[in-house]
Amino acid sequence: MGAAAIKGWTTMLAGVMLLGGLAGCSGSGNTSTTPAPGGSTPASSDAPKSTEPAAKQVTLQMIESLTSPERTKLLQDAIGRFQKDNPNIKVELISPPFDQADNKIRTMLAAKQDLDILEVRDLNIAEYVNNGYLEPLDSYASSWADSKTLSGTSKVVGSTSGKLYFIANALYQRQMFYRKDWFEAKGLAVPKTWDELVDAAKKLTDPKQNRYGFSFRGGPGANGNFDHMIYDFNDKVMNLGDAPFTKDGKTIYGTPEAKQALELYKKLYKEASPPDSINWGFQDQVQAFTSGVTGILLQDPDVIKVLQDKMDPKTLETAAMPLGPNGKSLVSTGAAGWGITANSKNKNEAWKLISYLSSPKENTEFSKQIGTIPIHTSATADTFFQTGPYKTLLDMTAKADTFISYTPPFKYPGNGSWGELSMKGQQSYLLDKKSADDLLKEWDKFWLDQQAGMKK
Repeated sequence: MGAAAIKGWTTMLAGVMLLGGLAGCSGSGNTSTTPAPGGSTPASSDAPKSTEPAAKQVTLQMIESLTSPERTKLLQDAIGRFQKDNPNIKVELISPPFDQADNKIRTMLAAKQDLDILEVRDLNIAEYVNNGYLEPLDSYASSWADSKTLSGTSKVVGSTSGKLYFIANALYQRQMFYRKDWFEAKGLAVPKTWDELVDAAKKLTDPKQNRYGFSFRGGPGANGNFDHMIYDFNDKVMNLGDAPFTKDGKTIYGTPEAKQALELYKKLYKEASPPDSINWGFQDQVQAFTSGVTGILLQDPDVIKVLQDKMDPKTLETAAMPLGPNGKSLVSTGAAGWGITANSKNKNEAWKLISYLSSPKENTEFSKQIGTIPIHTSATADTFFQTGPYKTLLDMTAKADTFISYTPPFKYPGNGSWGELSMKGQQSYLLDKKSADDLLKEWDKFWLDQQAGMKK
């Protein structure tokens, strides 16, 4: 690996402010309130054993958002190790299905149900803070020994309004995965632009064989792709410090380029994607790719392990995200992490668990198992994150003049509702129930209203 690539990766982990949506992450799990298993295999803790007198018994209520069976099991095992070292603290983990998790969290918070720790996402941090649901973590983190190796990126994505509200458990950046065997059979070059991606996807598509070029996502999290396209088509005018607004204070959804991107997006669905993918979520699009139904997948690195486990390694390859018409791609690093509820009666114990799960040892191993970017700069020394499918991320990060970072609209309280609102709008558009002009006007108004609300 070249020195520039390693430097680029180190820079991202050390503090490049790459922010972004999580819209693409994680699958669905089981609905349950699951006590963490006390019989998990013990592991040594980074923190020293407490010499303090026996503390009172405390039960922490904890809920995760980015659930999947595999991820939940890893989390349960880590909690089990924590409980072995802290027998006075019991943890009850709530793991709703992914597509329902955030709404369940909102319901519990609004009802002031007993909840100590919740998984906060970059896309809803402003919403939760605006409603007074989260406890600032600055005072806790200031005396935490492991905070010295937290990457700048992880600190930025966990903060809003100048305060830290969650400790990231993983960082995400999107890349392209493709079926190498399909491309070779058709004699196709790997697409470098959005236009080339659509063209290649069309050539890979053969409905009679139930084979489609692109693993489309039209259900929950759909905005990850069409927003990316619209951003890339507006790279010259977008305010990189305040997406999705332009440098003159308008929105990117009101530009001619936005319509061009949206029309290309529709072509990608109509001519190169399974018809039922208009309702697909994370698991659907990933399963279609691994099972040989689709040939191109745009996703975060948390899918790497799943793809490697279910596919012949000779058929899987990665590439950088497609570029827009001007040869640029606007990228961001998304995150989710652990926060403490403002009305928790067990905040010190909650922080003890968060700091344990967020330690370099626990987080780096967690990242390896689920395929995400670790939050500590010390992880850059691990060759695991410098080889294989991660090399694409290294290469993208090293080309900062081509893959340009921007600040997503996390500060706007309505950002948490953007995913569902935009998903329904694009579905109507793709089904020819709404015109591109009408849809873009709706999206333009939504963000202008958000902007006006912030100025009040």
